[in-house]
Amino acid sequence: MYKKFFGLKESPFKVNPDPRYLFLTPGIQEALASLAYGIRGRRGIILLTGEVGTGKTTLLHMILDWLRQNRAATAFIFNTNLTTTELFECLMADLGIPCESHSKSEILMRLNRWLLDRYSNGQMAVLIVDEAQSLSDQVLEEIRFLTNLETSTDKLLQVVLSGQPELEEKLRQPHLRQLRQRITVRCRTNPLTLEETQGYIAERLRIAGASNGSLFSPEAVESIYRHARGIPRVTNVLCEHALINCFADQQKTVTSAHIEGVAHEFELDRPTAQQSTRAEDLSSVERVLRDLSTVLERMRQPTSFAVGSGKESYEPHS
Repeated sequence: MYKKFFGLKESPFKVNPDPRYLFLTPGIQEALASLAYGIRGRRGIILLTGEVGTGKTTLLHMILDWLRQNRAATAFIFNTNLTTTELFECLMADLGIPCESHSKSEILMRLNRWLLDRYSNGQMAVLIVDEAQSLSDQVLEEIRFLTNLETSTDKLLQVVLSGQPELEEKLRQPHLRQLRQRITVRCRTNPLTLEETQGYIAERLRIAGASNGSLFSPEAVESIYRHARGIPRVTNVLCEHALINCFADQQKTVTSAHIEGVAHEFELDRPTAQQSTRAEDLSSVERVLRDLSTVLERMRQPTSFAVGSGKESYEPHS
């Protein structure tokens, strides 16, 4: 309802994971490069972790778009409250492999043949699991077994496990050590800095068609950062409702008073001790990887980025 008033073509602060709105901080760029490296290099299991609302799912959707544009087969599991049988059913359905049998051995044989056919044609297959911290230990073990499908040189199925920091804690359990040992690439998303928060807001407004890049006053941005603690999802909630309130007041600039009002409404002005500790413990990655800009540019130009080759020329820093 406020779009016309502020000169916007669309709502800039929706919380759905739209890859167009992915803001490329150095930390996000590093995570993207690591994901691309692990997938292209057929490394097997890749681990992506980060606090709630720091952009993991949006990042995964960008990777999914890139993979599909390059004709890679993908399976995306976001409902992690599933059994091992349901895991295989979802995997086979998403990959488009017909299989009426419920026998695990038959499913694995069909999957292996299908993966070998794709591999011989230089094509990729990737399983992406979001909210993986909610997977049962049994399902996690089945995912480990899937990485046994391999040639003498490469893994046939690449697996991305994405989840909250609790996922890392879960994988430290002794009975999951074999799965933990198969993780070859690790990356994470982090909260935004104050400067990144300012850029994040400006970029989302630009994509949404704003001609006025200063819809939010500097004081408003500082208030947003203080209450959101750099979490993009919370930043979106604050900005969205502040724009609504600003529109209701018929004002053209969001002030800190608008932000404080929204923060109070959502009780963001009452931080818990756990939230404060996590916000302090997490910091943004400040370095950009060597050759990162080249990799990211190619990711946005699918015709020039062959994911099926498996011959990567890019190595991330350890």
